[in-house]
Amino acid sequence: MKLLTLTSSLRASVFILVLWISFGLVVLSLYFANSMSFELKSADNRLAASQAGMAINGAARYAEYIISNYATNGVVADPQFYRSEYVPVDEASFWYLGQPINDVESTQLVPVFGLVDEASRLNLNTASATMLQGLPGITVEFAAAIIDWRDDNSEPSESGAESEIYQRLDPPRTCKNAPFESVDELRLVYGATIEMLYGEDINRNGILDPSENDGDLSLPLDNADGRLDQGITAYLTVYTRQLNTRPDGTARVSVNNRQNLRQLLEDNFDTSRANEILGPLGNQQFASILGFYAASQMTPDEFAAIEDSLTTTNSAVIQGLVNVNTASQVVLACIPGIDEGKAAELVAHRAGNAVPLTSIAWVKDILDSAAIEQAGPYLTGRTYQFTADIVALGRFNRGYRRTRFVFDASQSPPRIAYRQDLTHLGWALGRQVHQNLELELESRL
Repeated sequence: MKLLTLTSSLRASVFILVLWISFGLVVLSLYFANSMSFELKSADNRLAASQAGMAINGAARYAEYIISNYATNGVVADPQFYRSEYVPVDEASFWYLGQPINDVESTQLVPVFGLVDEASRLNLNTASATMLQGLPGITVEFAAAIIDWRDDNSEPSESGAESEIYQRLDPPRTCKNAPFESVDELRLVYGATIEMLYGEDINRNGILDPSENDGDLSLPLDNADGRLDQGITAYLTVYTRQLNTRPDGTARVSVNNRQNLRQLLEDNFDTSRANEILGPLGNQQFASILGFYAASQMTPDEFAAIEDSLTTTNSAVIQGLVNVNTASQVVLACIPGIDEGKAAELVAHRAGNAVPLTSIAWVKDILDSAAIEQAGPYLTGRTYQFTADIVALGRFNRGYRRTRFVFDASQSPPRIAYRQDLTHLGWALGRQVHQNLELELESRL
């Protein structure tokens, strides 16, 4: 009897031990199965991210093609000639994130798509302190500090800052006293703040995201007024430059060299018309080709025919001109001779044209001779630098990536002048695009 009891007890213990071992094996199986599931999801996300990265490289090549074929001779490419929104690349897709249509109201809730014209902005290396002070939210002191940062001397301007000031900072540094290499370099300038540089648009997408219009409920801090403060960096560039040559590579003709100018006019028109154009000019010297056009009494079509052949300088490269055909109202109002009222008129005139403007001749209809004399040296109708702010997603709309490229087309083929990864700034396509992508994904599953 005792032996039977002992045997039964032993069998029970073995059974319990087997149960525990089985339970442990089940737990281990579930653990490894769960780990493999996470690893599979992680691998899928890595694949999506890799696809998004490849899509960005493809989008950059496509942007180079667009600029080479549709933005020739400094004319901004018409968006109708290329795809800029939700462009498929196998399982991935990409977008070219553009700039807001109305930068004064800044109430854009959905993204604008397309390549961005860098000449629609002020050049940090050529704009005067007065021009910089026209930007919203900038201080007189910071504008002066920008001038001191880029100039080649160590003498501080009024309200500015040189190395003596920078040495007091923690950690101390010196004033650069050389041109800006990127707009983000402004963060090193004395007096810079994130609020001044980027405003409420912390992800730099140019649209009013919910977190940028909710007061202090979430970052960034904003005033919840339904309008987006983009900060001053939205209106600045360092890349604008154009070669002082004609489209065929030969030197341009100075409007102040009457002999060469006469030859150009006779080649394009005839001797009689050349005399009619030159007659009213006398010995007058011009600071800009816009000033020459206003005084010459040429027709807009005549001027457009020779505009790319004209200049007022012997410099090999002309830097910092603002494209009056694409610049925003805020930027135009910073140009000498153009106040906010005239800037609004210029933008309204552009918007009223059925086709994009490519010449600067139309500006004569808005500005008087005094304003043209002041503004002319800063204006152009051509652009040779473009930004492709590329947002991409991989398979199943995962693997978000964003990279900003600046292309310089002043020489052929276009080259990448700047590349910056902006993925860390977060989702840039707005709420509506996100919802549309979710609905599309649900319909496919």
